[in-house]
Amino acid sequence: MTVTDAPLSVEKPRTPSRPAARRNNFELYSWLFMRLSGVLLLFLVLGHLLIMLFLDGGVHKINFAFVAGRWASPFWQFWDLTMLWLAGLHGGNGLRTVINDYSRKDSTRFWLKMLLYVSVLLTVGLGTFVIFTFDPNIG
Repeated sequence: MTVTDAPLSVEKPRTPSRPAARRNNFELYSWLFMRLSGVLLLFLVLGHLLIMLFLDGGVHKINFAFVAGRWASPFWQFWDLTMLWLAGLHGGNGLRTVINDYSRKDSTRFWLKMLLYVSVLLTVGLGTFVIFTFDPNIG
């Protein structure tokens, strides 16, 4: 038997400790969301800064009455709510990617992602609650 007659064997591409990923499009949709939300956030945040810092009298004019007047309009509530949700989900998704890339142990990855999900949920939930229940007539 010569070297050319020997049967070829190829090792399995994955080790048992790291099974192959399931076939779904979550990472594709996650990647797409990051690009679209980034573009939307660029316009929302730059518009927010332009209005708050330059057009409405600068940062010295921002107080409780200013926010109350601004949030009296459904347009500004929607603007701020959209900015809050996109920023929270965009940042959370980015941190999820970092956790997946840099955590070595599955248990560490699990607990870091649970901590991330809870913190994003609390932050976005509390911000949404404040925007919808804000009362300018505090007695």
